[in-house]
Amino acid sequence: MTRTQRYGSDVIVDLLQAFGIEYVSLNPGATYRGLHDSLVNHGGGRPEIILCTHEKVAVSLAHGYAKTTGRPMGTIVHDVVGLLHSSMGIYYAHLDRVPVIVMGGTGPLDRRRRRPAIDWIHTAQVQGEAVRDYTKWDDQPATAADFPASFARAYRIATTEPAGPVYLCYDAGLQEEELAAPVPIDDVVGGARPAPVQADPRALARAADLVARAERPVIVTEFTGRHPEAFAELVGLAEELAAAVVDLHGRVNFPSRHELNVSFAQSETLREADLVLAVDVGDLHRALNELDRDSADRAKRPRIAAGTPIVDVGLSELRMSRWAEDLGDLQPVTLSIVADTRLALPELRKLVRERAGGRDRSARRREVAARHAEMVAAAEREARADWGASPMTAPRLASEIWSVIRKDDWVLTANTLEDWTLRLWDVDGPKRHPGRSFGTATQIAVSLGVGLAYRGTDTLVVDVQPDGDLMYDPGALWTAASSRIPLLAVMYNNRAYYNDFEHQIRVARHRGTPVENARVGQEIDDPAPDFAAMARSMGWYAEGPITDPDQAGPAIARAAEHVREKRMPALVDTIVRRRTPSRFR
Repeated sequence: MTRTQRYGSDVIVDLLQAFGIEYVSLNPGATYRGLHDSLVNHGGGRPEIILCTHEKVAVSLAHGYAKTTGRPMGTIVHDVVGLLHSSMGIYYAHLDRVPVIVMGGTGPLDRRRRRPAIDWIHTAQVQGEAVRDYTKWDDQPATAADFPASFARAYRIATTEPAGPVYLCYDAGLQEEELAAPVPIDDVVGGARPAPVQADPRALARAADLVARAERPVIVTEFTGRHPEAFAELVGLAEELAAAVVDLHGRVNFPSRHELNVSFAQSETLREADLVLAVDVGDLHRALNELDRDSADRAKRPRIAAGTPIVDVGLSELRMSRWAEDLGDLQPVTLSIVADTRLALPELRKLVRERAGGRDRSARRREVAARHAEMVAAAEREARADWGASPMTAPRLASEIWSVIRKDDWVLTANTLEDWTLRLWDVDGPKRHPGRSFGTATQIAVSLGVGLAYRGTDTLVVDVQPDGDLMYDPGALWTAASSRIPLLAVMYNNRAYYNDFEHQIRVARHRGTPVENARVGQEIDDPAPDFAAMARSMGWYAEGPITDPDQAGPAIARAAEHVREKRMPALVDTIVRRRTPSRFR
């Protein structure tokens, strides 16, 4: 039972509890020492504190938890410096449409109450300006009585689709000040999350007319799987239309082994489309156009034939930053429908069914199924190539992990191992993977958030962990052990920042400079970090480095068994060879 409020920070803790926030990730800071004390003593350990070694880790952990559960958790960062540390994590949560409630403190705005020096250099005129361009909303309430309305609005804005991060800044003086009377919060809790947005009925009817007439419709989807009910509706619509489906894997939006899934035959499928139905696609121009990677001038060419009708359903028009051009180039469409697909897809299915009647689409389904079968067969053939190579190939590692976990109730966290996990594993629903990663310096912490979401369950959480990413945030390993987050981390260790390695190879080819020099400034190999030793030093079970591919499977199996039995994290450092793209051979 929550105690009677005495201080301003007690009100914040009561709000966290009332809105169902189970965890707060944080790195300690003096500007929220009042809130920290209230979490421990007034709140009695609710929400649970997840101690992190860096503010960006704290935010990215909350990111992983929210994209897994659909519910926000809190994360707390120290004034100006902590907020700046956390900024990249906040930006990635914005890109990934994830609700994260970032809280922070500032030195007292009443200058007479500031400590010399430190409260001055850690106080900004308007602290939220540091992250305003990639948060949905920020606020700095002026009195403790304002805390409830401010928090409620932040929660509503963060969780309303398209979701995103918000920032709340709490004056240290208000946190620590004794209250004249308790601050009521019950009246702001009821309408915590607004209802989803429905489409214009006339627009849906027009969309149904276009879709029902199509002979070769292609569905392109990116974020639909964030809602399981929308995932099921998308599968149903595709089956009724015999539509080919291209999943861009912002979430798992369509089963990987479904015969209508042609995600890795994207270009040839879109070329033959006579209609494209885009569902929850963040950057439609990127999906429908491809880069000529062999061109020195970054030329782009369309993947669809001129005049192909495009129906775009989603919420991208409601999600934008005035600072980052993350929406991509403008893609002209035939019909744009602003709607939450949880509501729009069932209605669109019904309208299409009314118009299409009992139309026989079996021939088209056989065509798409044949392409799917060839796509799967090609992946399996490629995976067997150089099977015995040492260091092992990425598809060999994906196969070894799959052989260990396939009978478990498993979840893959962020990295997809050059998409080999998506190509070779049976990814049958949104639970299996909360969406591909957004880049280096995020993946280990996001993975901890996914693991936290499943802590206390029998679900085996698997992190394919790049070496470059872990070098940014090695302290995250300590958080996993300290907070008892069970996680199976299998290193994707090619001892280089290989993504940029490829870019340097490409530039060298265009310029005629030595390709062998592409390695300079890319390798993490002199000395080679000992990730297993690093993990063991922070309380993990760990093996490696492993260069013999025949030893990888047994080591992964031992680590997985440790995670299952001990409910603690384990790491296997597997060395993977650097691929040479066929176009550069």
